[in-house]
Amino acid sequence: MTVRQALPPTSAQEPSKDQSVLRDTDEEARHLARMLVRGARHMALAVLDPTSGFPSASRVLTGTDLDGVPVILVSALSGHTKGLAGDPRCSVLAGETGKGDPLAHPRITVQCIAEKKERDSPVHLRIRQRFLDRHPKAKLYIDFPDFYSFALFRSRPRSTAALAGPMSWMAATLSSRTLEAARNGVISRAISES
Repeated sequence: MTVRQALPPTSAQEPSKDQSVLRDTDEEARHLARMLVRGARHMALAVLDPTSGFPSASRVLTGTDLDGVPVILVSALSGHTKGLAGDPRCSVLAGETGKGDPLAHPRITVQCIAEKKERDSPVHLRIRQRFLDRHPKAKLYIDFPDFYSFALFRSRPRSTAALAGPMSWMAATLSSRTLEAARNGVISRAISES
């Protein structure tokens, strides 16, 4: 398991061919990954457009199920739902920016397989309530007949390290700057303000 270092080396610090820009993933990185996903009230969702085949990204409200799996509520009329119907592979990007360089702030990309949850199933009803607890205004449309819940289960990408433990579904690349921001309370402040 590896975590990618954030800053490329300066010319004075060019790595040798034997050096790696990756380091072992530790418990701190796994904790931050869980915080980023569970703390996200919305994420960028990327799907493949069924008509053009091109990647398409949009913002969606998110929640998590009891096991930490991200869940989304989407309308069948939206392009991203049509994309998921044609190909359930997708990715989500969680993390907020703040002052300064937006690339210096914590973020995580998770490659997923979207699984539609049947309306009125026990899983759907649990996800529905958890989603409303997080997004009370969704009560205006959550029961519209064209709205569906999807759980986003981690796929097995080759290029990204899978995190073990309670979030074993998640794949992540985290930077040393991300870990630094977590130590400085950036993540906990963002979660407490949401």
